[in-house]
Amino acid sequence: MERSAQSAASWNVLPLPVGDPVSAGLLRQYFEDIVSRYYGRRMTVAEIDDILAEFTSAELAPPTGLFLVGHYAGAPVGCVGLKALGPGMTELQRVFVHAAARGTGGGPALVRAAEQAAREVFGASVMRLDTRKDLVEARALYARLGYREIPAYHDDPFADHFFEKKLV
Repeated sequence: MERSAQSAASWNVLPLPVGDPVSAGLLRQYFEDIVSRYYGRRMTVAEIDDILAEFTSAELAPPTGLFLVGHYAGAPVGCVGLKALGPGMTELQRVFVHAAARGTGGGPALVRAAEQAAREVFGASVMRLDTRKDLVEARALYARLGYREIPAYHDDPFADHFFEKKLV
């Protein structure tokens, strides 16, 4: 068995309110990571605070969404959000694995848990997502998990690639 397959078994992914302090800490790390990559520099605390105020993640709370936290070796080191887009369709958002836990199967564990929740909680048969061109690891992960590139389904200026997967 390869390392990521063995490690994925060590991941435990469970729902947690998006406003919980653990969730809030992971969302801060998520935004710090992706925004720093976008601008090519570390973001200041004030800049991250501004981003968190603008992008509240409130849509990832019931009834419009769900937030999941991934634990690896007992520590919360990853997250993923789900947002209902309409009947039978959800959107994957805020996929994040802390740098220290990357390579342990967390990305696939989080996405698969979100897919299961999309089916069970929202009755979804389709999952969509968007990502940026610089997030090459994310694009590779989604392709590996069966997501196919589709035309844009919204006009967010920070989204370069759009994906969809039929949930069976």
